[in-house]
Amino acid sequence: MSSAVVSQAWPRRRTTVICAVDARRGLQLSLAALWLLDGVLQLQSFMFTKAFARTVLAPSAQGNPGVIAAPITAVARLVAAHAAGANAAFALTQLLLGLGIAWRPTVKLALAASIGWALAVWWLGEGLGGVLTGHAGLIAGGPGAALLYAVLAIMLWPPADARRDATFVAAGRLGARRARVGWAILWIALAGFAVQGSNRSAQGLHDVIKDMAGGQPAWLASIDNATAALVANRGLGVSIGLAVVCAAIAVSAYGSATVMRAGVAITVILSLVIWVTAQALGGLFGSEGTDPNTGPLLVVIALAFWPLAPRTESGAA
Repeated sequence: MSSAVVSQAWPRRRTTVICAVDARRGLQLSLAALWLLDGVLQLQSFMFTKAFARTVLAPSAQGNPGVIAAPITAVARLVAAHAAGANAAFALTQLLLGLGIAWRPTVKLALAASIGWALAVWWLGEGLGGVLTGHAGLIAGGPGAALLYAVLAIMLWPPADARRDATFVAAGRLGARRARVGWAILWIALAGFAVQGSNRSAQGLHDVIKDMAGGQPAWLASIDNATAALVANRGLGVSIGLAVVCAAIAVSAYGSATVMRAGVAITVILSLVIWVTAQALGGLFGSEGTDPNTGPLLVVIALAFWPLAPRTESGAA
């Protein structure tokens, strides 16, 4: 290869890498902010009472196989017996995870810790997001916010080689092929969840949204109640429509850069619309919300798949 070709190719490669690093750090800070928000929510007075264990943790065991449900019930009882101390530990852990990811010297340690903590919460706090009960779904927050925290930590792990597959952030550590496979699995699973169990019943989605509106401010409850009324007796049709959209999003990662951007844009819009109109902003304005639900997490995951265009950098040549 001639020196002229090398001199032209290297700046393009270098600026793409720099863009990927900057974007990855921005998404890491977004994940840190979400962990900090979780920690703040965990400091609500309700969380320090036995009711937290009885009404939030224990119900996640319902419908799960005994081997999954038994540890959940045991942890709920333990937390109820030591409500204040256990919840203080939960809040401190999540605040430290957020601060650790935000501080560059501890980002890897904090990301590793967040994977372990998120998976533990996914099982013992969310009952595996309901994926084994037939109640997991995009509207209801399936496959569980905690699992998405773990997925994000893996995707945003600093790559060993900063130049490797820097076409989009999620490819930095996993490689483009594995990242696309993970994206497809997530959205194909969501497509399947949309048409399983109670999600496809006439009133299934109506009941889920109605429940989420409970305890929220009047302005937010009115939005969710209006959405619930809109999908009343239309559960099957809406579920099929959601499944089709999820399937389209799943395959968008295998298209051109333009198709990928369209898939990311649709994901962001869909996630935010559902977050506001069906998930009641994750219950942030109530007294029992422990996280912002899956809407914001799906947005951050989607942005990690946005194709990166080379950025002009002065002096790169």
